[in-house]
Amino acid sequence: MAVIALCSASGSPGVTTTSLGLAIAWPRPVLLVEADPVGSSAILAGWFQGARDHDTGLLDVAFSSESIAQALDRVAIPVNDGVRFVPGVRSHLEARELGNLWSPLAGVLAGLDATGQDVIIDAGRLGMADSPGPLLERADMTLLVTRTDLPALAAVRSHADLIVRTRLWKQAGLLVVGPGRPYSGRGAAKLLGLPLVGQIAYSPRDADTYHQGATPRPRFHKGALARSLDEAARHLRQRTSLGIHPERPDATANAPRGPVLGPAAIWAAAADRRQEQA
Repeated sequence: MAVIALCSASGSPGVTTTSLGLAIAWPRPVLLVEADPVGSSAILAGWFQGARDHDTGLLDVAFSSESIAQALDRVAIPVNDGVRFVPGVRSHLEARELGNLWSPLAGVLAGLDATGQDVIIDAGRLGMADSPGPLLERADMTLLVTRTDLPALAAVRSHADLIVRTRLWKQAGLLVVGPGRPYSGRGAAKLLGLPLVGQIAYSPRDADTYHQGATPRPRFHKGALARSLDEAARHLRQRTSLGIHPERPDATANAPRGPVLGPAAIWAAAADRRQEQA
């Protein structure tokens, strides 16, 4: 099984875009949970292009008379045949109501393996009020997402130091967006003291497919972004399923690869659904 949580330290390194991209590339059924306490779902506004009302989500799960597992199943929105999405809160004010949900939710998500599902969590930025701490602590792997420029690394460093010293997370890893801009993923991992578990290519035009629901360019699925998401997804799934702790900065070098449903086909199906719901 795999429960993967993604978070950032500051700025906008692309946690939500990367979470969605990983979910679409994931090699088996996956539930994407939007647990960012800032609210105002970027996925509903972006991938779904605002065509889907934010009329359900984690707040409904928190106050449902059903079990958490039943409520999750009810509010989850299909992204494609293998990916379902649970929206977060509508505003940061609603996030205050979720404090008692995070711990039992973490237990339920851990048990979804029995239904043949993995879980990816978009936990937003560290240090925010009402952050989903138990989800980060109990995930099989919790990834700190960062770019590699000096302002980004400077902002991440204090959080990385705390993560390493406290060992609060089961398995902590570094996920780099845009390696070589200007520093390498290995260099960032060495500076921060966290194992490098994935590198996502920097491609703003292709990222807009996930971030804004933009039409994929020709050969999108063969582009650097899609290929890096595919590689990272398969590597993370393999690591967590085998219970291997990511120790080497170059661990992604030998990640297995194979064909998956291309984002272009997924986007076309999603566009059809958006048109039907409009």
